[in-house]
Amino acid sequence: MKKIGIILSGCGAFDGAEIHESVLTIYYLNKAGAELSFYAPDVKQLQVMNHHTQQITPDENRNVLEESARIARGPVNNLSDMVIDELDAVVIPGGFGSAANLSTYAVEGKNCKVNSELIEIIKSVISKGKVLGVICISPILVACALKDSNLKPTITIGTDEELNDILAAWNANPVLAQASEVIVDERNKIVTTPAYMLAENIVEVGNGIEKFTNEIMRIV
Repeated sequence: MKKIGIILSGCGAFDGAEIHESVLTIYYLNKAGAELSFYAPDVKQLQVMNHHTQQITPDENRNVLEESARIARGPVNNLSDMVIDELDAVVIPGGFGSAANLSTYAVEGKNCKVNSELIEIIKSVISKGKVLGVICISPILVACALKDSNLKPTITIGTDEELNDILAAWNANPVLAQASEVIVDERNKIVTTPAYMLAENIVEVGNGIEKFTNEIMRIV
């Protein structure tokens, strides 16, 4: 049985991990027979969003690990406790939490920094020949973490020109792709799909993530 670690960034499209993307990933990986474990950093969220009004609630504070447990339906491991040698693959769903809680992209843009523990995880996954699956906005984490390496990861973040220019500036190889398409970097074993970077509904996201998980299980 393949063992896959899923890194979450909270719970909610606008301040944490994107719920549809996360749940569909869990569903299709479980359906394929993978054993899943969940991880998140034990840190305060950058912001809390009222998803009904889509307004920030400035006086509210939430913890990324505790919020991630809403999606995992139970305890979540601290990101610092991830042991790459015990896993076959690591997957990072999208959502604004990737830009706000796993990195500083939401605040600093192209000058952003990635969570230091996550940088080491990304580098270790690739150096050990494991599989890295990344969805929606989360490829920014991979590109930024590897920008000083010579790996030049081939990834997709959809069709946004500004974002693709940033990825290229970080020494990545961005590929244009539609919502339900999947890009596989066979050399680095990185699988990416745009999902809600472009998708207009959950069906498009589901189609892409089903292909995405199939590719992960193929090369794992």
